[in-house]
Amino acid sequence: MITTQHHPDHDTVLYDGRCRFCRSQIALMRRLDLRGRLAFTSLHDPSVAASFPELAHDDLLAQMYVVSRTGQARGGAEAVRYLSRTLPLLWPAAVLLHVPGSLPLWKALYAFVARHRLKIAGSCDDGSCKIP
Repeated sequence: MITTQHHPDHDTVLYDGRCRFCRSQIALMRRLDLRGRLAFTSLHDPSVAASFPELAHDDLLAQMYVVSRTGQARGGAEAVRYLSRTLPLLWPAAVLLHVPGSLPLWKALYAFVARHRLKIAGSCDDGSCKIP
């Protein structure tokens, strides 16, 4: 977890807007965000580099980030855990995601899915896609 200089009005979810898998997950999150607590921004939006200069472009490509209104940035599995506490419809998942000692497992699972997301989404039929 890092703290950014920027303090957005809403918790901001930064994701790969060019990734079919990522866009589908964000679409689901938008539907689950009944109270409109989250802002969703593609890492490719020029405002991201200006608003969150502490977050390297390659890190943003590697995993989703959530930057809270207090400026704390969480990436990958920690971002998913944070969202499971933020969105009431995900609270049942929060119970499982917060089992003491389970974070290394969730980080490994998240990293695996993130590395293979282009293939999972069918964006990489020939296997030539690589995530930096």
